Amino acid sequence: MTDFNTTATEDKTLPVVVYVLYFLGLFHGLTMIIGLIIAYASRDNAGPRMASHYTWLIRTFWVGIGAFVAGSLLLMVGIPLSFILIGIPMVALGGFLMAVAWVWCAVRLVLGAIYLSRDEAYPRPYAVIA
Repeated sequence: MTDFNTTATEDKTLPVVVYVLYFLGLFHGLTMIIGLIIAYASRDNAGPRMASHYTWLIRTFWVGIGAFVAGSLLLMVGIPLSFILIGIPMVALGGFLMAVAWVWCAVRLVLGAIYLSRDEAYPRPYAVIA
């Protein structure tokens, strides 16, 4: 009798491309937006394992961009106010928030890439903290 492999395989090529685009986007942003579009377009047609990675990547983008925008706003308000010294804490907090958002995104991308390389679904794709 022939033994069939019952484990369904899903194509990992597109999720790998999206992870690479996100990694590159950490340095300039444009490729992260392209990766976001690909993730949204591919999530509905993907199997459950790859769909969890797309969800993970989409959440990484939106939460990361929210934190980055909040830090940018603090910087934009704090820099002019720093001339009269009341904006210095805003500048420090904004810069810190932007740095934390960058590191947070990088850690999430590494964790997701590890699960993808093992051909596993991400266990908690809706979690904010890995």
